Amino acid sequence: MIRPAQLLAAIALAGALAGPIAAQTAGPEDLRALIFYLEQNDRESVQAELRRLRVRYPDWEPPEDLSTLLDDGGDRAGADEEPIWAAIERGDFEQARALIDSTREAFPEWTPRTEMLELLELNEAQAAFDAAVTAGRAEEAISIYRRTPAILRCDRINNAWRVAQMHRALDQPDNAVATYRGVIGSCQTRDVIWPTLEKASEIATPNQLDALFAEARTALPSQTEEIAALRDRLLAGRGADGTETGQQAAPAQPEATAPDPPQDASPAPRADAADADSGPRAPAEAPRTQDASILDSLPARGDSRLAEVRRAKEAGAWAQCILRSNAPRSVEVLYERSWCAYELSRPMEALAGFRVAAGSGLDATVRRDARFGMALAYLGMQMTEEAARVAAATDFTRDQRIEVEATILDQRGVRAFRLERFEQAISYLDALEELDGGLRRDLEIMRAYAYLNSGQRRRAFDEFQRLHDQLATAETRAGLNASRP
Repeated sequence: MIRPAQLLAAIALAGALAGPIAAQTAGPEDLRALIFYLEQNDRESVQAELRRLRVRYPDWEPPEDLSTLLDDGGDRAGADEEPIWAAIERGDFEQARALIDSTREAFPEWTPRTEMLELLELNEAQAAFDAAVTAGRAEEAISIYRRTPAILRCDRINNAWRVAQMHRALDQPDNAVATYRGVIGSCQTRDVIWPTLEKASEIATPNQLDALFAEARTALPSQTEEIAALRDRLLAGRGADGTETGQQAAPAQPEATAPDPPQDASPAPRADAADADSGPRAPAEAPRTQDASILDSLPARGDSRLAEVRRAKEAGAWAQCILRSNAPRSVEVLYERSWCAYELSRPMEALAGFRVAAGSGLDATVRRDARFGMALAYLGMQMTEEAARVAAATDFTRDQRIEVEATILDQRGVRAFRLERFEQAISYLDALEELDGGLRRDLEIMRAYAYLNSGQRRRAFDEFQRLHDQLATAETRAGLNASRP
């Protein structure tokens, strides 16, 4: 099968051979195909196009660093793209499309960058997906993913896990497990597979869990012993039938618990089982900056784009930061890019960059902050224990440590509650309250239910009464009714 890039190259070559050579050097218009291939990271087509250009324009010399063609914008000179990027950044997608149309009219030779259009479509879908998940509109969230499957790439692994949660909300556990299995089959790294198995173990049947662990062993054949140990740990709390031991029948639940993930919200109406989601697309779809062999070979310094990448980051222009740091040529630029990737909800990409920066020859402050970024990226993927290991081995600043440890306690408390380990949940939330000087209201309600489900009815009633006196809501009334002595 001929790839689109190869077809474009063939057409361009045919056009070049059809007529006389009118110029000896290539102009911006002549470089459009080369820039397109560079944007696509299509190295084979880049080399083919370079050969064509050298034949067509014998006086033309390609720059030593081809990525500078992306920096210069090629034939985009004269067209101001900044307002378009700014509109995408602030989530004004309608304005961004209007600006693209008006720029095309004003500059007929201008074409929007492929990355710009992809980011616009992806951010539109991500915003709609986030809104649907937050509102508990499970069917809508799944529909959005199916229209734009790119949001389930491995560098946006949170989305795949949230799709599984939406299936659980629709009472479609088999589809949720199928989504987890797709994740394991597509995103074959320990950082993804471990938390996916942990999440799946909460709902998978014994046979399904066996299949998931078999998939994990296939994905990571060098880690079979570690996978076996993880399986033993996850099964330790399950009985012979594969269910959690020590569970009470239908424990009392808050109507809504901590946000993100919204798994404990009231389930949506049951829907007919849809086709099982296959999980994220293959890792090849993730940005090439996650290629460890490329990242590990970067020099510490020397990328001339550092200042502009840093300016974009500090201005909160995350998409522009990513564009300007395409194919990082130094660890310094990779580090700045990683923060932008983190802010764009691309924690896997951010984690890969932070890891390199943390082990690089950059100064000690940057290495420490890179480890802080690693912890945040892990927490963003709900990989709580991995974040805890980073925190334990790093001398964070006081503010960094409080932020990381508070999130760790938050996530541990929520997870313990969902696993119906109510005493553990109370301990974690108590520690969080002491660290932060208070709890969010949703966590206070969760802790009150934990008191109720652990047999401390009087304490639960007192907590619900206190919360009700502060602000009477349907949640506090339901809690009072459930815990009334």
